[in-house]
Amino acid sequence: MKLSQRISSVPPSATIAITMRAKELLSSGVDVVSFGAGEPDFDTPQFIKDATVKALQSGDTKYGPKSAMALKEAIAAKLQRDNNLSCQANQVVVTIGAKHAIELLCQVLLDPGDKVLVPSPYWVSYPEMIKLAGGETVILPATRDSGFKITPDQIRDNSEGAKALILNSPCNPTGVTYTPEELAEIARAVLETDLIVISDEIYEKLIYGDTRFVSFAALDPRLPERTITVNGLSKSFAMTGWRLGWLAGPADVVDGVRRLMSHQTTNPVSFAQAGALAAYTDPQAGEIIEQMRLEFEKRGLHMAQRLGAIDGVECVEPTGAFYVFPDVSAHYGRTLGGVEITGSMDLAKVALESSNVAVVPGAPFGEDKCIRLSFATSMDQIDKGLDRLAELMG
Repeated sequence: MKLSQRISSVPPSATIAITMRAKELLSSGVDVVSFGAGEPDFDTPQFIKDATVKALQSGDTKYGPKSAMALKEAIAAKLQRDNNLSCQANQVVVTIGAKHAIELLCQVLLDPGDKVLVPSPYWVSYPEMIKLAGGETVILPATRDSGFKITPDQIRDNSEGAKALILNSPCNPTGVTYTPEELAEIARAVLETDLIVISDEIYEKLIYGDTRFVSFAALDPRLPERTITVNGLSKSFAMTGWRLGWLAGPADVVDGVRRLMSHQTTNPVSFAQAGALAAYTDPQAGEIIEQMRLEFEKRGLHMAQRLGAIDGVECVEPTGAFYVFPDVSAHYGRTLGGVEITGSMDLAKVALESSNVAVVPGAPFGEDKCIRLSFATSMDQIDKGLDRLAELMG
């Protein structure tokens, strides 16, 4: 059967492909250490599951769940409390994950040929979502030498004819977080242009060291009318399988998203929204998130230090999310596991097939010199996997 040109041009997600292959090997009895998935290894907190079960048993299983407006109000209150953003419930849309929110925004905001500025390294799905909406991705490259951060001048120099900027801090795949001062400089550059900003803040609660998180739209009183904030529950609350995200922004954008959703999904799972409401309103939430954050911080520092001790590997210490993005290009041109390594795709394949370690190649993120490793796994697994990588690259 002949597929559309649109979908034929879209490759599968590299992160999902690696994770699925690792699971295949695991299911066949291979002892694989997986650093592939962007998924917390913690269970969803019990109070969230309890609220969901209660909603399910009480019959909250219809279109238009009972908790829908209450959840939007809770998200608006969270934005005011945590992010210093004034937002009404009617400016919030709950989506089927933050990924769905960004895809919806691309469809709502972009006309064919519209340019979108995307800092690189980037999350693998941004360019594909832009492409599917008929838009054009304009890459703003950032290297390890710049801490994987773009400069305000890159925005100024590329803003002509561009409609939007996608900003992700803390960043997947680099684990890098812009400081409030750096974001303020980027905000000043944005305000000199006509750019709309999609601020992907899904990792906002996972911040390490002296880094402080600030929501982009809160940096200047003029930004809320130019910014759509995207967030969700997958990372902070270990709710990846629940598929619950949200966006908040100007009323006209929100109305467009709602109209599009009315022809797609209508609303996320009804009783799952009751769990999300508990996540944003139960007083237990803060302490549980902090426990997870502290464990991720310890793992991230450990992983970065161990990677940096391997000859030919350079690693920027993560300040957010749960990823490191080491530069392994010094090993390109070598033969490892019987394969000549020409780039990150080769190295990731050899690491999995020869050393039983799943890492994600950097090429689909826009930086072929690097590979991505998730530290959303136990310290024992981290050490086991890094021992194998050290032996492979030794």
